[in-house]
This record gives sequence, C-alpha cells and structure tokens, in this order.
Amino acid sequence: MTILRALATALAALAVACSPKPAQEPAPGRTSIRFATDWKAQAEHGGFYQALASGEYARRGLDVTIVQGGPGVNVPQLLTAGAVDLGMGSNSFIVMNLAREQAPLKAVAAFMQKDPQVLIAHPDPAVKSLADLKGRPILLADASVSAFWVWLKAKYDFSDDQVRKYTFNAAPFLADKRAVQQGYLTSEPYTIEKQAGLKPKVFLLADEGYPGYATMVLAPDKLIAANPAAVQAFVDASAQGWNDYLTGDPAAADALIKQHNPEMTDDLLAQARDKLRAYHIVEGDQQAAVGTMTDARWQAFFDVAAAQGVYPRTLDPKSAYTLRFAGK
Repeated sequence: MTILRALATALAALAVACSPKPAQEPAPGRTSIRFATDWKAQAEHGGFYQALASGEYARRGLDVTIVQGGPGVNVPQLLTAGAVDLGMGSNSFIVMNLAREQAPLKAVAAFMQKDPQVLIAHPDPAVKSLADLKGRPILLADASVSAFWVWLKAKYDFSDDQVRKYTFNAAPFLADKRAVQQGYLTSEPYTIEKQAGLKPKVFLLADEGYPGYATMVLAPDKLIAANPAAVQAFVDASAQGWNDYLTGDPAAADALIKQHNPEMTDDLLAQARDKLRAYHIVEGDQQAAVGTMTDARWQAFFDVAAAQGVYPRTLDPKSAYTLRFAGK
C-alpha cells in the first residue's frame, strides 16, 4: 500500500488530465461507471465498445463512459486516485502485483482466456519453436521483462543477456534477421507483414503453456462492497458485448472505436477480430463462459511466478481476485 498511497496523490492531477471531461449526470435510475482501458481504442477492446454502442450497459442500468488509455496512463493508479470506477488489468502480473502491495482492488472478470502476447521472429527455417529462440536477441519492453519474460526464462532457459530494449518500433527487428520482438497477436504481426512485405513467424505464448489471463476488469473493494449489483451488471453486459462483437455485427462498435481513436482503420479492426476468433482468445480452447476465471488458473500462474522469486510464497493469490461475478 505504501507505494500506491504515495503515488495516488501525486497522480490525481494526472488522472484528471488523462481523463475526458466529467460525465454528465447519469440518466434517472442508472449508475454512472467510468471504465478505463489500458490503451487507445482498438478491436482488443471491442466487446466493451459493443456493449456501449448496442445499449447493453444501459439496459442493465448503467451509464458507462469508456476512458481511453495510452502512453503513460496507469489504470491501477487512476482507480486508486478515484478518477475512474472500473479499469482494465492488461495481464495477470499487474493483478498479482496489486495483491502483493495490498492494494484495495480486485480482478472481477477476465475477458481474454488467452493472453495475446506473442514473440515474433523472421521467417528463418532454423526457427521452428520457441525453444529455437534461445541465444537470439529479443526486443522487450521494460514491463515485459518483469512479466512474461519470467515465464520464458523458467520454461526455455532463456537468459537476460538476450534482452534488448523494445521501443514499440519495428525498425530494429527488421534490420536484424536474427532478432525477435514482442508483440500482440492482433497487431504487430499484421503491421510487420503489411509494411515490410514479409510474413513473420509468430509464437502465441498462451498456446505454449503461458497461464496468464488478459483484459481483466479491476474493481475497487469499496465498489464491490457498496454496489455489487453494478459490478455484476458491468461484467454481464461486457460478456454479452464480447459475444456480440465476435459473432454478430460489429459495425456500431467499430464506428465508436474509430471515433475514439482515428488511427484505427477497417482493415486493422477486421484482421484483429479475425485473430481473436481464430485463436479463441476470448473464450479459450475449452470454450469457457466469457469472463470466466478459476482458482486453478490463478494458482498455476502464481506458482510459476513465485518459483522465480517474483512473489513471496506467503502471498495468497486469492487476494488478487474474486470469482463472485464472472462466468454467470
């Protein structure tokens, strides 16, 4: 708690600056919810935009405003500062880190059973599996070094001397045919193929056994205690939104995404949605109910991270989440 308390006051002004103007008073009988995403609007947020565009949130008694993330925006800090009501947790490390700090936040649903994180390599015949990347330079963001890299080192005996700085620019990767870079299944492989004219090799970590969830909804303990019905309504409406976005007509959601983020194009959205479906990112290979979390998955994730010294064995992983709302 010490770290988050110290940052909360300092970041309150930043939270206000990064958020849109305060929402108008909610419609009579509706609960106002400001939901912060982890990045600019994109297909990876499509279910939430679908629920908003289709009126699913409104039908369940909510007046939802989606607050876009972006560079420098920290969703847990926005939640701690009270600038938003609910927020997106990008991956399981973020959620477990909050539990380690005893932050008054919990994951209440996981809208991606598979983390879309990938490693991308050049089309080299010598690279047939993740194990073949040992010894090669791997471009990673700072946050990734303390996240999925921990799992990669444990499973494949990769070493820290392979790590190179990733600045979200593909140029260093393209310049070195031995290089590997991180990415999202739904984003970087497509842009690399389109811009460079090469079809990279893509390894989805989730399909190699990486146990983390992605795109979780974080709720403050205070909101869970004070208005569990609103939390349940948001989770249920979002689950319906994801079902509709992937299996129905996404036009209204895509229009809203492009309104919020003009950098998005129809082709980017379509290929991302296709990959979400093809790889079963949202529902998982076991076709779980959308949003589902389980004690077993969280324990498996915790065991891997704790074995590498990321978390103390005394930490109770169940303090990071609640199964009260998801998969109903």
